[in-house]
Amino acid sequence: MKQTFTVTGMTCGHCEKAVTRAVKQADPQAEVSIDRAANKVDVQSEQPRELLAQAIAEEGYTVAA
Repeated sequence: MKQTFTVTGMTCGHCEKAVTRAVKQADPQAEVSIDRAANKVDVQSEQPRELLAQAIAEEGYTVAA
C-alpha cells in the first residue's frame, strides 16, 4: 500500500539517502520516492505506518503526517 509522509529536515541528497536507507531497513521490499522540495516521502510498503515513521524519525527527521 502507498503511504505518504511529510518529512521536514531533508536538505540534500545525503538526507534523501538516509531516509531511504531507514525505510529499507524497516522493510527491504519497500519502494521509496522522495520529493525533497515538497517535503514528501512516498513509500510503497505493507509495513505499519507507525513503524516506517519511527524509522525515519530515528534518522533525525521530523515526520509530520
